[in-house]
Amino acid sequence: MTECAQPGSELQNWRITLAYDGTDFQGWQVQPGLPTIQGELQAALGRITGESPLPQGSGRTDAGVHALAQVASFALRAPIPAENLHRALNRTLPASIGISEARTVRSTFHARHSAIAKTYEYRVFRGGMCPPFLTRYVYACPWALDEDALQACARLFEGKHDFLSFAATDPERRDRSSLLDEIPHEGAAHAELTAVHGLEQTTIRTIFSSVWDLRQTEAGELLVYRVCGNGFLHHMVRNLVGTMVDVGRGQTSLEEIPGILAARSRSAAGPTAPARGLFLHSVEYPPEEVWSSGV
Repeated sequence: MTECAQPGSELQNWRITLAYDGTDFQGWQVQPGLPTIQGELQAALGRITGESPLPQGSGRTDAGVHALAQVASFALRAPIPAENLHRALNRTLPASIGISEARTVRSTFHARHSAIAKTYEYRVFRGGMCPPFLTRYVYACPWALDEDALQACARLFEGKHDFLSFAATDPERRDRSSLLDEIPHEGAAHAELTAVHGLEQTTIRTIFSSVWDLRQTEAGELLVYRVCGNGFLHHMVRNLVGTMVDVGRGQTSLEEIPGILAARSRSAAGPTAPARGLFLHSVEYPPEEVWSSGV
């Protein structure tokens, strides 16, 4: 049942947390004629409320990338209770997208601009045959990997570095420019974004933690890379993983990593790991940004 906005209704800012299997989608960002997460959300909101806001995600996951806790924000005029919107979205969206939370928040909250840290996971399956029910969600690595070398390499990426060697340079430049173009260049929001996140015309990012973890499952061993930082370049996590796999299999030495960072050239680093092993794990915000709006 559609919850239509009443004339003169005030806009309410909404925050939702969602998980999705990205296998059958062309990424987050809406694209004409193609299935995307953002597009499915916008269509579902239209069917439920009669309004079609474009939900803004905390990040634009690529085709085939999954999310455990993506965050999106949008404004609605429809006076719909949070529990009703939560339930209606889960009934309307395809089974590969699920909403874990829906609530109203301050008007200043923006899923992307307000984020202060993101955590990604990358899952590598080790063993013989990768079970068919896992193949959509892991990189089935065919090589033996030195776990100590992987861990040592991961630690080298912690701290503040220029990660241009690990970026898909041209798409990232467009993404960075479009992000900054979304808000007025003379306003306080633009100044805060560039000051806090350091995104304007730079490929410097700060990685707070970068570790590998071995997990035993019924299907076999999973090597899970978890990385938390203040921001990530296009394909950055997948390029880090591809390079670390080269280190783990002995194709690249640990001593080469500082030089790869210093080269600031994508050709200096290793291959891009497949999208299917990557998950957006979680997004962090300042406490004041996630207070309920009181409605």
